[in-house]
Amino acid sequence: MHRQFFRLGSPRGARTVWEPPVNVFEDEGGYIVMVALPGCAPECVEVLLDSSSIVVRASCEIPFGARAREVRRLEIPYGYFERRIQLPARAFELVQRELANGCLILNLRKVI
Repeated sequence: MHRQFFRLGSPRGARTVWEPPVNVFEDEGGYIVMVALPGCAPECVEVLLDSSSIVVRASCEIPFGARAREVRRLEIPYGYFERRIQLPARAFELVQRELANGCLILNLRKVI
């Protein structure tokens, strides 16, 4: 089940360790993109928008990492990630960005 939701990054991104799952919803005004980022601090997440895609990247640190602990189970991925989500070739504007309930929610408006 872990592999179903968290895929290892492709070889093209040398630093990329994992890719978070993404949901994309469209209506007449734009797109809502949800990226699952459990444990990622909002200030560590970078969002880039270009003409054909949106890129989300960050480095999520293991909690309690500064303290010596033995890991018994580790199913939530940590480390650097970069996820590129393809969009239709048109202009978009990032209207809202919110990190809520472990998900980054991006609201993109179609520019006419």
